[in-house]
Amino acid sequence: MTRTRLAADVAVIGGGLGGIAAALAAADAGSSVILTAAEPMIGGQVTSQLTAPLDEHPLVESAGVTATYRRFRDLVRAACGGAANPGQGWVSRLCFEPLVGLDVLEGMLEQHLAAGRIRLFTGHTPVRAVLGAGSDPRIEAVELQGTGGSLLEISAGAFIDATETGDLLPLTGTAWVIGSEGTDAFGEPDAVPGPADPRAEQSFTWVAAVVREPHPLPVGPEPEDYARLRDSQPFSLELDGWDGTTHRYRFFRDGPDGKPPFWEYRRIRTAASGKPEAAVINWAGNDYRASGLVADPERAMREARKLTLAFVHWLRTEVPRDPEDGPGPLGTGRGYPELRLTPELSGTPDGLAAAPYVRESRRLANPEPVTFHDLAPGADGLARPVPDSVGIAWYHADLHPRVGHPRSVFSETAPFSIPARALVPADGVGPANLIMGAKNLAATQVAAAAYRLQPGEWAIGEAAGVIAAAAVAAAGSAPRHRVDPPAATEAAAGPGTGAPTGRPASARGIIRDPGRLHAVQDALTARGAPIAWPEGAVVHPTALPPAVPPAVPPLVPSSTEIPSA
Repeated sequence: MTRTRLAADVAVIGGGLGGIAAALAAADAGSSVILTAAEPMIGGQVTSQLTAPLDEHPLVESAGVTATYRRFRDLVRAACGGAANPGQGWVSRLCFEPLVGLDVLEGMLEQHLAAGRIRLFTGHTPVRAVLGAGSDPRIEAVELQGTGGSLLEISAGAFIDATETGDLLPLTGTAWVIGSEGTDAFGEPDAVPGPADPRAEQSFTWVAAVVREPHPLPVGPEPEDYARLRDSQPFSLELDGWDGTTHRYRFFRDGPDGKPPFWEYRRIRTAASGKPEAAVINWAGNDYRASGLVADPERAMREARKLTLAFVHWLRTEVPRDPEDGPGPLGTGRGYPELRLTPELSGTPDGLAAAPYVRESRRLANPEPVTFHDLAPGADGLARPVPDSVGIAWYHADLHPRVGHPRSVFSETAPFSIPARALVPADGVGPANLIMGAKNLAATQVAAAAYRLQPGEWAIGEAAGVIAAAAVAAAGSAPRHRVDPPAATEAAAGPGTGAPTGRPASARGIIRDPGRLHAVQDALTARGAPIAWPEGAVVHPTALPPAVPPAVPPLVPSSTEIPSA
């Protein structure tokens, strides 16, 4: 088994949107960066998880995101010939093919990769962390296993956990939580009743990419356990709404009560492209809720894939056809056998996502996490001010069914902030040079459900990257580019050798020092990452202007009419 030892100023473990934003921010600040991803491709939600339709807040076209996230959106549109919404899906103002997103993200990293400021390793999963000695140990190194069994050991001054499920937290002995804190903890109305329930992880989805061919195709045999999954889920185009009503959808046409077509919900390619229409399937029908992704990952991932294959088969053979479409090729009035799983859109052999769409991560267990109460509107319509804010975000508290608790949650919030104290372990909670870079911030399950969408995760990662770069600079570490074997011991190392020259960087020290925290906030503002919402922002969904280019159809106005992400 081969082992390679590398070193950098900042190690970003996790190659999703938060990890990419963190790596860009740290490299822009002059730090050397190693970026890893467990998946075969970077991009997380929009690529390996296939949720390229972006779930965003209503002001996204004019405010409330960072400049680098906006650049990502602009580059996607440019790559799609300038179309404002290439797929014209109705869930989002920007729906596009996942591999287009991959090309854009790789392009955003290209300059730093070419210069060696960022080194990228895909297919590497963290398996061990090495901690220093003392009462408040820092992380000295993280070991990752490659897909071929090789080992990669990374040492750094600051470590950012941007993994999908907070994988560095247990490896580093950091306190973490999963599931619901329960209403007893903070009085959140949407927590599960009573005490904490760590089993109540939010459901996840194994998304599929599907095209609509011009002619029917052979449907093949039923997938394993098809009938049970169809009946127990159950598979349906009807959804129980958060308003207590049933929302009825048809497949290619508007539903009986005016709901837009199911097929166009997360459509990522239209016929205008000259290719068959395509969509990604992320619906209640393939939302896996029987076991937790953190509690039982092998079972959960295996069964979630099986569930999605069954749901796609149901769409091809048994979904009620629109009345206008007649009995169809199967002669039953059911099924659209022209649908096909699409490897050329997923980047995988079978048309399923390379990784599950994760809605809940392990979360940093700081004593005072962000709660849903912190996201409620104040007198000005915004959430309460946060003096240590290092970013902003906005989305509903969007919880899909939790294990053992089938009720969904889609509760309105006000535009809110990202507190620096939610990104770094408190005293006694975890290492001082560990920074949260994704949806693993110190927040309750309900609050984290509002941070977890694409622009929120990006903003968290960008803040983490700036904090990490500031911590490394404050520690006085020389740039690290060490490659196995180590160039020198720590005691003998000098500038340029690649070994640390001082005590590992402390992100905790940065956010606790008012002057240094202010410098971080200034650096974020200077790079176009706002730390406060603009005064006078219109925040109530029913009062919002379209805030989209003229070519983009507005979103369905009421949150109670939109299936959540």
